[in-house]
Amino acid sequence: MTTTPDTIVLIHGLWMTPRSWEHWITRYESRGFKVIAPAYPGFEVEVEALRKDSSVIAKTTITDTVDHYEKIIRGLGKPPIIMGHSFGGTITQLLLDRGVCAAAVCVNSALVRGIKIVPLSQARSLFPFLSNPARRHEAIGFTPEQFHYAFTAVISEDESRKLYDRYHIPAPANIIWDGVLANFKSDSPAAVDFKRARGPLLFIAGGEDHIMPAAVNRSNYHHYDESPSRTDYIEFAGRPHFMVGLKDWETIADTALAWAVNNSPKG
Repeated sequence: MTTTPDTIVLIHGLWMTPRSWEHWITRYESRGFKVIAPAYPGFEVEVEALRKDSSVIAKTTITDTVDHYEKIIRGLGKPPIIMGHSFGGTITQLLLDRGVCAAAVCVNSALVRGIKIVPLSQARSLFPFLSNPARRHEAIGFTPEQFHYAFTAVISEDESRKLYDRYHIPAPANIIWDGVLANFKSDSPAAVDFKRARGPLLFIAGGEDHIMPAAVNRSNYHHYDESPSRTDYIEFAGRPHFMVGLKDWETIADTALAWAVNNSPKG
């Protein structure tokens, strides 16, 4: 039985659904790969429905979400290439830690336990969700202006609004809080073993990402320095957080795929 991966699993981030990968799915399928982009538990309906009623995702947790993806991936028969954007990058690292990836790519990854750097732009982006702990168990969205700053800062507000209308949904605030508090909880659900042997891992960062800045991703990358397994880092200057869906997304997609294929097990 060949071990070379023929399946790519795409994991979306918070404030998004699998729709955010729509261009990547088509591109990778045209290259002969089977591509799946499962939703988080409760996120299986369309963007428009989640905007109308976000209560169905308000109680979604990190552990339930990672368990959900692990079950799907183990059912594939052999380890796939896994790519995650934003909080999908956190999930990807947690799945890599569980040993279910042939190769992993994190694009503008959110935090795992141990990453302590907090740039000012990140604090500004997350402030609307952390300023009122009483709303921790709700699903909370960005305004169009907040989305523009956090996700799409390098394009105009009018262009950003089109992306907001196409992709944005509220996000479970408890996941955001669990991520922010990961360094204060010994049993954090966002913890990985940075030193263990595991599949190859690539971090892709955007130089103009405000919510998960390149400095955060570089710190995450260097936390794996003691692992015997391959870990790489690529930074694209001038790219914001949602570079997976902006102009020239093809360059990001092709870079991720070429690296994953070249570094996956062959056989």
